Amino acid sequence: MSDQILVTGAAGGAQGSTGRLVASLLLEQGIPVRALVHKLDARSDGLRKQGAEVVEGDLLSPASVQAAVRNVKRAYFTYPVADGLLEAATIFADGARDGGLELIVNNSQFQGTPGDPAFRDLQYAPSFRNLQHRLADRIFDWANVGAVHLQAPPYYENVRALVSASLAQQSTVFLPWGEDTTVIPLVGAEDVSRVAATLLANPGTPSQGVYPLVGETPTVRKMIESLGRAIGQAVRYIAITDEQWANAVKERINLHALDHLTHLWQYFRKGEERFQATDAIRVVTGRDPQTLEEFFRSNAEFVNAARQ
Repeated sequence: MSDQILVTGAAGGAQGSTGRLVASLLLEQGIPVRALVHKLDARSDGLRKQGAEVVEGDLLSPASVQAAVRNVKRAYFTYPVADGLLEAATIFADGARDGGLELIVNNSQFQGTPGDPAFRDLQYAPSFRNLQHRLADRIFDWANVGAVHLQAPPYYENVRALVSASLAQQSTVFLPWGEDTTVIPLVGAEDVSRVAATLLANPGTPSQGVYPLVGETPTVRKMIESLGRAIGQAVRYIAITDEQWANAVKERINLHALDHLTHLWQYFRKGEERFQATDAIRVVTGRDPQTLEEFFRSNAEFVNAARQ
């Protein structure tokens, strides 16, 4: 397949950076990539050196989107955990429909599994952000642009960001996850990106319209034990309140993300849904998903960096 593929969010952000990973995976296969970035900087320079066509633009600008989708048939859509998701999805779906795109791989959020009452039911959305993703999925479906939705839970990278500071300072993780028996479904951004790149690179239509991507469903206790083994030291977990956590992180994350995560922790603490790992990553990529402990081991330097 030699047609150019559009990748949004290609510069990457502070955590999952799936756009950057998808762009790199496609370029490594010799597939032409048009990388849409919010601003030109060292990150976009790196993409250009890898061989991408770099385009500066804004997903909230119809003109930017129309220019970005011109002469492409396939695209990866992702949007940061910030205000504007529904507007961006609508603008992108409209531009894609006018541009004749045949496939959009949409980076969505986990919404339960078929058969669960929460699956695609708006009234069961754990957070407002999750509700927005459910609506965005429907917008893409209604636009008839061949949308495929990757519905993923929190990333391992999110966990790394949450634990690094206090772990480095006190060998303790302070989080509002309740009892250590709370189950948190997780997945690695690298696996999500590999699924996206595989679907985009292969000709033809993907066999499914939705791919639930759950790599692992550990309890908080197992997460802490995996972390301790990975960094070679004992780690404690201390449950704190939502308010304590919000006060501790409000200077580091935007209000939209803070609201989303607060409601997500509340949802997980209730334990009303029985989460299960899915086989979609292995089926699509032919590889077993990365485990949380493998991720911790490969990212142990982040804890050491925080100590300095």
